Amino acid sequence: MANQLIRIATRQSPLALWQAEHVAERLKTTFPSLKTELVKMTTRGDKILDAPLAKIGGKGLFVKELEQGLLSGLADIAVHSMKDVPVEFPEGLHLAAILRREDPSDAFIANHYQSLDELPANARIGTSSLRRQCQIKEKFPDAQILPLRGNVNSRLGKLDAGDYDALILASAGLTRLGMAHRITEALDANICLPAIGQGAIGIECRIDDQRTNELLNALHDWETGLCISAERAMNAGLNGGCQVPIAGFAQKQGERLFMRGLVGSPDGRVLYRTEAFANLDQAVSLGQTLAEELLAMGADKVLNELLH
Repeated sequence: MANQLIRIATRQSPLALWQAEHVAERLKTTFPSLKTELVKMTTRGDKILDAPLAKIGGKGLFVKELEQGLLSGLADIAVHSMKDVPVEFPEGLHLAAILRREDPSDAFIANHYQSLDELPANARIGTSSLRRQCQIKEKFPDAQILPLRGNVNSRLGKLDAGDYDALILASAGLTRLGMAHRITEALDANICLPAIGQGAIGIECRIDDQRTNELLNALHDWETGLCISAERAMNAGLNGGCQVPIAGFAQKQGERLFMRGLVGSPDGRVLYRTEAFANLDQAVSLGQTLAEELLAMGADKVLNELLH
């Protein structure tokens, strides 16, 4: 392992680079003789900035090029926001480690309002997430949900320029970039249930790269991994991509796992919700159960309409 080099595939946004540097730092702290190098790449999701993500196909928009880098041998590992990672992996690749989860909540950000409840009925709210949109529209049917793309800095710049009354972003991203002071209100999961995998960083590598897998195993957070496996099992059961109005959030409560799931129509008129407990060794079946319950309620109609 002496002087082994680990090449880390990453997107080039400030947040993606922070995450990749964080993984590099964790690896070097755990294995001091290790060397790391960032392999910076551009994904399709980074190139298309003038269209809502849901319109350009949500599966793998921010990971496909990184995975190609792994398969071609250009990089040894790829670092992802877990909420961007599709359910299926290309043959030969897998998720080797998930780091301890940062704050999973959604953040309400405004310059002239102290909370979501203070917003006027027809407020201009920026988000490109159908999941956030359906939950906000349920609460504020008259709100104008406006598309919001670009990196965190450019999004905040648009708010400051007066293009929006408020934004909804992930708390974790703001915290990691040293911008937690911009969070006006962290939204409770009862108001806005987080995305599957939100707040967690995942590390992907080649299945047959035994040495790298052993290194990454030391970084894996068991509790976060358990919660994410339940959430991703629900997503798989719903056949959901990353840009659909699906929310799922699991938490360890004592010696049990508690999970909530949601599917909603983008206009906020129909929201299906369910929740359940399970033993810690039943994380995957917990997610599958929630998916089945949501489909039985009628969630498949909402999801099918969006796919056609």
